[in-house]
Amino acid sequence: MTLFEAVGGEPTFRKLVDEFYAGVATDPLLRPMYPEEDLGPAADRLTLFLMQYWGGPHTYSEQRGHPRLRMRHASFRIGAAERDAWLHHMRRAMDRLDLPPEIAAAFWDYLERAAYFMVNVMEDPAAGA
Repeated sequence: MTLFEAVGGEPTFRKLVDEFYAGVATDPLLRPMYPEEDLGPAADRLTLFLMQYWGGPHTYSEQRGHPRLRMRHASFRIGAAERDAWLHHMRRAMDRLDLPPEIAAAFWDYLERAAYFMVNVMEDPAAGA
């Protein structure tokens, strides 16, 4: 059984992403990264990507090709603050799913690693002193 199936399939992934984007919509750091007036297309892309990654249909690749996540996000400044804001909203969304602990841990581990991988701006801690 895939994680996609174990969590209840598409409805669970849609709920996760809807909850996540509800937070992003009002986040002053993250919202400007989404140039579209409506967050719906971004939500659809993330939902399809996560479903595919976790064993669901391959709709994401059929529509958009290889994920190339880092390349697709290269035009955005993603530092520690952006990463942490993203993780904050994703954690809140994950907590609303009430997943079994072992599944939640595997899912969160992936999301956390992905968020750290997307950082493309290294801040100099001494620069703020």
